[in-house]
This record gives sequence, structure tokens and C-alpha cells, in this order.
Amino acid sequence: MVEIDDDLIEKFLEGVELSEEEIRDAVRRCVLSRHAVPVFCGSALHDKGIMFLLDAIVDYLPNPLDIGAVVGRDPRDEEREIVRPVDSSAPFTGLAFKTIADPNGDLTFVRVYSGILERGAQVLNPRTRKKERVGRLMYMHADKREAVDRVEAGAICAVVGLKNTVTGDTVCDPTAPVVLESLSIPEAVISMSVEPAALKDRDRLSDVLAHLCKEDPSFRAWVDEETDEIVISGMGELHLEIITTRIQRDHGVAIKVGEPKVAYRQTLAREVDVEGRHVKQSGGHGQFAVVNIRFEPGQDEGLEFVDEITGGVIPRQFIPSVQKGLEDAMKAGGRTGWPFVQVKATLHFGKYHEVDSSELAFYTAAQIAFRQALADNTVILEPYMKLAVQVPEDYLGDVIGDLNTRRVEVDEIAVVGDLREVRGAVPIAEMFNYAGRLRGLTQGRGVFSLEPLDYRPVPAWVAEKLLAEAGR
Repeated sequence: MVEIDDDLIEKFLEGVELSEEEIRDAVRRCVLSRHAVPVFCGSALHDKGIMFLLDAIVDYLPNPLDIGAVVGRDPRDEEREIVRPVDSSAPFTGLAFKTIADPNGDLTFVRVYSGILERGAQVLNPRTRKKERVGRLMYMHADKREAVDRVEAGAICAVVGLKNTVTGDTVCDPTAPVVLESLSIPEAVISMSVEPAALKDRDRLSDVLAHLCKEDPSFRAWVDEETDEIVISGMGELHLEIITTRIQRDHGVAIKVGEPKVAYRQTLAREVDVEGRHVKQSGGHGQFAVVNIRFEPGQDEGLEFVDEITGGVIPRQFIPSVQKGLEDAMKAGGRTGWPFVQVKATLHFGKYHEVDSSELAFYTAAQIAFRQALADNTVILEPYMKLAVQVPEDYLGDVIGDLNTRRVEVDEIAVVGDLREVRGAVPIAEMFNYAGRLRGLTQGRGVFSLEPLDYRPVPAWVAEKLLAEAGR
């Protein structure tokens, strides 16, 4: 620590006792330069060490002036950068970094980067392009609230009255719009069904889930149209376990939970050129649409649609309907119901009828073409997680042996202090109930972490098993 200052090194080598102020200053400089990370022990449950942690936040972490100006983008021109200094005289700029549902009005926590936020002021949300009025402003002190009339640059406050602002949104002066870097929210990788223990609580459960979705952008909840089940999705087994605990403990809704389900995806295995024909003739106007589409694996996350129509073989007004039909067919997931990703579709030819062609006809023809392209031409993708398992060396062999049964791709085994850390990638489907298994293998001395990584094709034997379980 003293190595960052020559005078401190000299005192240390001479055996001179350093003052508490000198030590605090040295630690602070180490933290600001990212040379060191202070670690404090404590227990929130038993209220041990909390005050030391709060004091350390004040003493060692950077204040807004240490961070400097924030850089955003012009919502009207994303290429143009806008710099907002940490200055109360600059236009107001803030970031809504957390939303909490509250019976007296949702609380939106806002970090004020520049300018002044006043009670009753109008602010602009560049994402929705709508203005909202600030109802009340408060400083939060644990469970105590201090009402204030204004908040200046560098402060964090809670705002009541923002109806359409969610976590990650920028709020700013309507006369000086700017968009700050938002939060990156990965796609949910695991799902399970929930239902109220009592039928009378179904509407109440829906309200609770809506509040939780607003608080946590990585959490999803919807109703499966085919089974009428309420499905929740999140970042992992622990994430959903916390959500279900909060539903019952914090909101008082008793629920029944179904087995976790992995969010599988599908893509195309190879290039194929198909013709989708939707021709029906009944009394009056019929329906006529023919589309020739070349499908192939793509690079984009969803659908990469390419329009190569020339010579007016398909009128321009019908082409958006073709793209919409393909997008909806991909979301529907074909026979298995797992959505399709990374598909490139090139519309290169087709036919129409002066009287019988319509947007609906071309929408339907596109979906027919997509179903034809799926014949023996799909690859199931499964979500992989980045895995890190820390264990004492004595248990390393047993842990690696267990991981090998879970299709883990080990990248390296690193030394972290007195522990060994196994790093790699693993399908999330193989990690259910792993916490208990790891505790048993290491006598409670092993820990692990998971974070979303990417989607990869499943092995053939796993694909066969999945299709059999799906009854396809």
C-alpha cells in the first residue's frame, strides 16, 4: 500500500509509525487507482460490521468529482457525444438505476450526474420521448425518508411520480436531451411455472409479478397461451428462487412452483431455397401470394431480412407483410415451440394477383415458406454459462470428475490464493441443484458462480432426448 508514495515508503522502511490519516489517504489513493480493493467482513443478518462498511464507502470510494464528467449521446443523433460535467449549473442529467414498488407510489432511485432536480419539475425520458413530472424527492436513510425540495449534481435520491421510467432509463432537462449508457440486460436463460395456491389470488399474483418485472429488468413473467400457465424467467436457478421467496414472504401470496425449464432456441442447419404458396379461391375475392425465399444461418440475433425483389414481381406494400410473417413464425418456434434465432431470409422472387393478393395473403405465404424450410433442417441451441468453481486443492479431483459428467468445457484451472479455481463453460441445464452437490463434495468449502455466456448447439444425443421429452 505504501509503495504508491515515496514519503510513506521511506517512513515505513525507517520503522516510523504511520498515522491513521496517512493510512486512510494511502488506501483511498490505492482504491482510486484500482491498485487495491478493500475487503470487510460482517453479517447483515446480525448487524455486524455494517457501520465499518458504510464508513469505508465514504472514506475510500470515489466521489462524483473523482469520476469526472459523464459522456452521453444525443437522442436525435446517436453519433454525437454530449459531455455533462459534475456541475449544478449544467443542464439536469440523471440515470434511473433502480425501481422499487411501494404502496404509496413507486420509488425510482436516480443518480444526478449534472444540474439540479427539483420537486415539481418536468423531466424528459428520451427512451419514451415523453415528459414526466417529479412528484416528491427524498433522500433515503435505510428505512427512513427525508423529504427535500431539490437535489444537486453528485447526489442520489428517490423520486416519486415517474410513471413510465424504468431501471436503466435516462431522465434529463427537456431543453437539453441526452442519453446515458443504459444497463445491459441479458436474455433470461431459465424458466419455471408458478400458480397461486388459492385461485382467488391469481389477480393479486399478476400484480405482484408486474411490480417485480418493473423492479428487475432481467426478470420476465408472462402467461403461456397454450397451457394458460404463468411462466417466470430469470438468470438462473438462484435468481428464480429469490423471486419466488419474495412473492411469498414480502407480498404474502402463497404459490406452487413447477420444475425449472431451460430456454432453448433453434436455428437452421443449412441453406435452403423454398417457395411458399398461399392460393385460395372461394366466392368473391380469393387469396393469392407466392414468395420465393432463400433461408440460411445468419449472424444477427433474430431475423436478418434481405429484400432482393426487382421488377415489381411483388408490390412494395406487401413486402413488410412477408417480413412480419417470418418474424412471427420464428417466435412461434415451429413444432417444438422453441423460438428461432440467427436466421437470414432473402426474398428474391414471387408472384401476386391484381385482385386476390393482400397483406394477409403474403403474411401467410411467408409463414408457409418458413415451415417448409424447417423440414429436417433445424439445430437446437442451449444456453451456456460462464462457470467459476473455487475449491481447496484436496477436493479438486472430485469436483472436476463431477463437472465432466455435466458437459463442462474447462478452459483453465487457476490458483487463487490457497484455492484452485476451475474456469470454463457449462450448459445451464446441467447445473440444476449443483449448489448442494458442491457442498457435499467439498464439505461446504467450495463456492461457484455462473453468468450468461452464449447459445451453442446441443449434442445429437441430447437433441434426441429433448425431442422425445417434448413428445415431438
